Amino acid sequence: MGEKRIAIIGIFVEERDSVEAVNAVLHDNGQHIVGRMGVPYKDRGISVISLIVDATSNEINNICGKLGKIKGVSVKSVCAKNV
Repeated sequence: MGEKRIAIIGIFVEERDSVEAVNAVLHDNGQHIVGRMGVPYKDRGISVISLIVDATSNEINNICGKLGKIKGVSVKSVCAKNV
């Protein structure tokens, strides 16, 4: 197991039908999630979710990979340098 890192994962959900699948991935990885903020931006028809996670690089990549495979979902992550 690798060293844990603090990261921010940004998620854009552009298709409402994908929300359930996104929540399932987040639920399955809840042990890594330190904080979550979700904002439904109704004027643009999009939901924006930001996560703070404490996980290994492999776990972060796994979460992002699963989310990125969901139709209508875009995801990016950024890790703290030395934390």
